[in-house]
Amino acid sequence: MKKSLIILLALIVLASFAPIFAQAASESGKPYIAVVSKGEQHDFWQQVKLGANAAADEYGVDITFEGPPSESDVQIQVEMLNNAMAKNPVAIALAALNTSSVIDQLQETKAKGIPVIGFDSGVPEAPAGSIWANASTDNFNAAGSAAKKMFEVIKPKIESATDAKPVKIIVMNQDASGESLLSRGKGFRDTMIDLIVDQTKLSKNDIKVTGNVGYIAPHNPTTGKKVIIEMIVPASAAMTDATNASQAVLNKIVSDNVLGIFCSNEATVKGLLAATNDGATLKTNPAFKNVVVIGFDSGAAQKNAVREGYFYGSVTQDPYAIGYKAVELAYKAYKGEKVADVDTGARFYNKDNMNDANIKGLLYD
Repeated sequence: MKKSLIILLALIVLASFAPIFAQAASESGKPYIAVVSKGEQHDFWQQVKLGANAAADEYGVDITFEGPPSESDVQIQVEMLNNAMAKNPVAIALAALNTSSVIDQLQETKAKGIPVIGFDSGVPEAPAGSIWANASTDNFNAAGSAAKKMFEVIKPKIESATDAKPVKIIVMNQDASGESLLSRGKGFRDTMIDLIVDQTKLSKNDIKVTGNVGYIAPHNPTTGKKVIIEMIVPASAAMTDATNASQAVLNKIVSDNVLGIFCSNEATVKGLLAATNDGATLKTNPAFKNVVVIGFDSGAAQKNAVREGYFYGSVTQDPYAIGYKAVELAYKAYKGEKVADVDTGARFYNKDNMNDANIKGLLYD
């Protein structure tokens, strides 16, 4: 009887100290930071993951890195975020597919004082104070650099355009919800318009922006007849839809007098490559050979298209830096340090400079 009583008292004492033991065990381990990405399959996201893991090692934190199968899977990403939050992270790095889908989570993290760092496209129009800083490319300016490179080549043909024989520039976008793609489409569109107005005899009244309404702003010209800038969005992020949209563009290269094609992300690039025998048809088919094609991001197939001259060039971000800076900012915010937005940079590359020391490290496979 006495032995049973002693055991019972010992269990009660242990139970009373359990929260203290648990807290001590928690504090003796590494801080946990959740990284929720837009995806995980593409080469781009694998490089982001490498950067995130490197920062985790540097700052002595544990991270999880996860993203949905495709950038159309908004609800899957929401569930990933919910699961990560259930693990009580000290901070979160988030590249939201759709801000409106994570409003409740952002309100919760704000109320609890959990720092949230946006990365890649970040979390545009998030509740005030819920995002502490962003690690991302200035996508508007990055795409603008592509417009400048294309304009250098097609300027003479733009100047020769008439109402009777207009020219067209195609802008391929994946969707009209993510900030990064919206900014790229808008950046290319607006920069091209400015270049035409500033450096040719044409005016805004000669330009027409058409296509997907998500990429047409109130300030864009929509009635011109000489230069048509068509904003195209495939039906979904699936490869088949990107390929079909690309094929539809190729079918009207001659009839619409298409001068250039800008693919704003890896998915649209892959769709165009799939529709052109990995890009070779862009040079072997006489109808396509004078079209200036510029891509975005990298990957083995895109690099080969640039190397072989199928693409005039591409714009690459620094995905490794995006992942690294996202975790670094998250850690610093957790530690109470002041954090601010970081532009992780972008560069234009072509067959002539892609092996340069300051660029080749940004070109992942």
